[in-house]
Amino acid sequence: MKQRTILITGCSTGIGRCVAEGLEARGYRVFATARKEEDVEALQEKGLESLRLDLDDSDSIHAAVDEVLARTGGRIYALFNNAGYGQPGAVEDLRREVLRAQFETNLFGVLELTNRIIPLMRAQGQGRIIQNSSLLGLAAMPYRGAYNASKFALEGLSDTLRLELTGSGIHVSLIEPGPIKSRFRANAHAAYKRNIDPEHSAHRGRYANLERRLAKQGPAAPFTLPPEAVLKKVIHALESPRPKIRYYVTVPTHFIGAIRRVLPYRTLDRVLAWISGEGKR
Repeated sequence: MKQRTILITGCSTGIGRCVAEGLEARGYRVFATARKEEDVEALQEKGLESLRLDLDDSDSIHAAVDEVLARTGGRIYALFNNAGYGQPGAVEDLRREVLRAQFETNLFGVLELTNRIIPLMRAQGQGRIIQNSSLLGLAAMPYRGAYNASKFALEGLSDTLRLELTGSGIHVSLIEPGPIKSRFRANAHAAYKRNIDPEHSAHRGRYANLERRLAKQGPAAPFTLPPEAVLKKVIHALESPRPKIRYYVTVPTHFIGAIRRVLPYRTLDRVLAWISGEGKR
């Protein structure tokens, strides 16, 4: 069997780096991409084939794909869309440009990259597209509106894409992680400080609680798993002859996935507010 090639975005740390290293050890030819040149160099020093790919930049997307195709003779078996970030803040405090930036990375860039690769997979008659979504693509939580919206949109596009690719040999799967050990919270805190003005917000009292959670050091939140938990699901999505449509990761995702199907909406709202910390006073 020919060595399978996979392109992965967002490999500087956390889930992306773990999946890149794990698949490389499993025998895949991995192209581990990152937005910053220094991260690309760090990945190369680890022995990974690494390229710069910035989902906010169309030229970067096309250059990265062209380079992968040049190195592989025009073949890509799989794409793992992992890159993304969370923008905290109340919906009424999200400026248009802040929401646009969230969607540029978490949705528009993902769509452009995916659409660049689908024709190659069609020509091959096979392929795997794996989207790293979130439990916040299943259920909304307060003060996460930009991220909720981007992941809900990713879920909708991925479900539609799966239906449209029926019979093509290309499978589309969604990974639904809950809390995973990574720099996600630290990056979200930086985005919050950059784009939200708590002092002039009607939510300033609630923001104090949000800031404490984002800045919290020490032990991880309950039920947090290492990124290897996602790697296990990615391997199944790549190698199963019948990959799942959705892969739940962590207890909170399984819990929320179950209760949202059975609870009345208002009861679900109260449960989600409590889980998010907004129901704890």
